[in-house]
Amino acid sequence: MVRCIVAKRAILSAVAGMFSISVLMSAPSVLAAGTSTQALEAQIKLLEEQLQSIRGELDRVKSDTVRNEQKIQQNEQSVASVRAQSNAEEKDKHMVFFRGGFAHSNNLRNGVSIQSNVAPVGAQDQAGKDAWYIGAGFDFNLTNDVWGFLPGTSVFAELMFEYKQFSNGVLGNALANNPTQLANGALNPRKVTVSQFTLTAAPKIKFLEGSRFRPWIIPAGLALHVISPPSESITVLQPGVMFGVGADYNIWKAIYVGADARYQLAGGKIDGVNVNGFTVGGYLGIGF
Repeated sequence: MVRCIVAKRAILSAVAGMFSISVLMSAPSVLAAGTSTQALEAQIKLLEEQLQSIRGELDRVKSDTVRNEQKIQQNEQSVASVRAQSNAEEKDKHMVFFRGGFAHSNNLRNGVSIQSNVAPVGAQDQAGKDAWYIGAGFDFNLTNDVWGFLPGTSVFAELMFEYKQFSNGVLGNALANNPTQLANGALNPRKVTVSQFTLTAAPKIKFLEGSRFRPWIIPAGLALHVISPPSESITVLQPGVMFGVGADYNIWKAIYVGADARYQLAGGKIDGVNVNGFTVGGYLGIGF
C-alpha cells in the first residue's frame, strides 16, 4: 500500500512539473502573438490555481501516507503482541508432574514367598491392603477444543508410572527361610518386600481452557502392573484398565499443584494375585 501511495505522489509531482514547463514554454509565443496583459494575468492566475490544486492533492497524499504508515506500525505491533501472547500460551501446554500419596488394594497380597500353597511351611505372613505410592508422568497436549467440537476443553495424552509398597517386613515362607525349611532348616524367615509397579497410557480430558483451575477426567486408559514378589507360578505382569479424576491449579508462572484419584481394574487374578485397587494423592506439575 505504501509503495502505491509513493508512486502516486511521484506521478502527481511529475505532472505538476510538466504542466509548469509547458506553460513557461508557451508564454513567449503568447507574448509574441500580442497577447494582452489581461489575458496573460488570467493565464497566470489559472496556473496558480492549478498549482495550488496540485499542491493540495500532494499534501493530501502525504497525509494519507503518514496515516497509513502509522496504521501499518500499529498492525505490526498488534501482530507482535498476539504472537508473543500465543507463544506464552503455547509454552505451558505440556506438563511433567510428580505424584505421591495413599494406595489401597482390594485384596491381600499372596506370592511365591508368602502364603504359598506349593510349600505351605514357614511363617506364611501376609502384607496389608494399604500402601504408599510415588510416581511421575507426562501430559502432552493434543487439542484445546476437542478438534473443533468442544471449545474450552483440552485433550492430553498422559504417560505415567507409579511404585506402590505394601510392606517391607513381611515374613516369608520356606522359600524365604535361611536355610530353607525344605532341607530341614530351622525356622528363620527372611523379610520380604511386597510392592507393585504400574505403567499407564491414557487420554486425559481437561476442562476450563484458559483458567488457572482446571478439572480433568480419564475415561479409560491402559495399565500394565508388575508385582513383586511374583505369583506362585512366577508370573509378574498383569494388564488392566485405569480410570481417573482430578484437578490442577496454576499457582505461579509454570508451576502447578493438583490432586487426583485413580482406580485400577484388572481382568482377574494373576495366578491368585488380585491387583485391583485405588490411589488418592497429590502432584506437583511443571508446564512447558
